Amino acid sequence: MPQDPTERRVVVTGIPRRTRRTSGRYRPRTEIDEQTTLGHTYVRSLMRSQLRAGLTVFAVLVLLVGPLPLVFAWMPDGASLEWAVLGFCLYPPLVLLAAWYVRRAERNEKDFVRLVEDR
Repeated sequence: MPQDPTERRVVVTGIPRRTRRTSGRYRPRTEIDEQTTLGHTYVRSLMRSQLRAGLTVFAVLVLLVGPLPLVFAWMPDGASLEWAVLGFCLYPPLVLLAAWYVRRAERNEKDFVRLVEDR
């Protein structure tokens, strides 16, 4: 069969498909790396949850420590009680509050990583 002179080979060039995503699945990590609006939303949600935990700890701290000067001013001649409250009664709630905050922050980060890594 002779080749028809009107038919000729055409080379098609272009951007290869599926270069960014090796699998057909959706990847949140790609969204974050490429700094898209959705990736910004993911990071912002992590920041908001961390801020919420921090503000909760701050509010409890203010409610715990804030009224102490008023209580001490109201008590007549209670210097020994002031030292007992400041030295012994205040630290256990502060340690518990700090432990709660660390656990909450780590849980927020673990949830974020689980979302990003598609686990």
